[in-house]
Amino acid sequence: MDRFRMIFQYFQSNSESVMNGICGLLALASVKMYTCFDFSCPCLPQYNMAYGLGVMFIPPIILFLCSLILNRQSLVMLDEWRRPQGHRKKDPAVIRYMCSSIVQRAMVAPVVWITVTLLDGKCLICAFSGSVDPEKFVGFANVTPVQVEQLLAKVPCKDDELMRNSTSRKAVSRYLRCWSQALGWSILLILIVAAFLARWLRPCFNQTTLLQARHWSNYIDIEQKIFEETCCEHSRLFAHKCILHFFESMRQEIKLHNFNSPREGEKDEGEEDLLQGITDQDQVNKLLKTWYYDKPPLDVSQATQR
Repeated sequence: MDRFRMIFQYFQSNSESVMNGICGLLALASVKMYTCFDFSCPCLPQYNMAYGLGVMFIPPIILFLCSLILNRQSLVMLDEWRRPQGHRKKDPAVIRYMCSSIVQRAMVAPVVWITVTLLDGKCLICAFSGSVDPEKFVGFANVTPVQVEQLLAKVPCKDDELMRNSTSRKAVSRYLRCWSQALGWSILLILIVAAFLARWLRPCFNQTTLLQARHWSNYIDIEQKIFEETCCEHSRLFAHKCILHFFESMRQEIKLHNFNSPREGEKDEGEEDLLQGITDQDQVNKLLKTWYYDKPPLDVSQATQR
């Protein structure tokens, strides 16, 4: 039991790193499954490039948008950016920090997809097989330009009768695969170097500003969670109070059936304190509107003095 508790605490304390790893693994599994089972180049001059580049870049865009949608902090950041000034000022550094964190997490899956696709090479071979120079390869000397275009478009198709045992097709395929893998390894190297520099050069900058931005970013997220939990609790109590008021004539029967009806002595104290005097829908709407347009300042000194 202690081991499970330690693992759960580790996931809680490293939720961002764990989620980045999970997104990367899912993207890796998705691209490998797609390239192994479903990738099928049309082998037509007018469709190869569109299909190859589409498979390479459209799924990363979808993964990026899905990551933004599933990330709860995206809505928190937008709410903080769009909210009125009120009594609480908005810090652009906090919004920039939240945006940077959200984009970094959302970019994990698309980068993994593009990198693995380039290392696999099938998409780039399909997209650019018709763009290579035929003079660099033997076997295209005594062929008309139209036939050369058709033959180059069929390079990704290993099962084609004309290109099945063609040495030219294998040469073009190896040539494009080498370029694709070189590009994939270059992107991976650039990302690793950038992460290394960001990791080791961060202490050279102002750590106070970074700590403040991180602290207030966490505060905004936690405040939103607590506000939603408090709204749910007040909604439950208000609904309970409305139902009891509606069934006023059945109060005795409700008490007999144990429907969590409050005791007579606790009714006026507990519910009224938790509901803070809210008795109708207009008061609820007014409080929610006040919270949105006029959030209180981050100063609890007066409450502490009281």
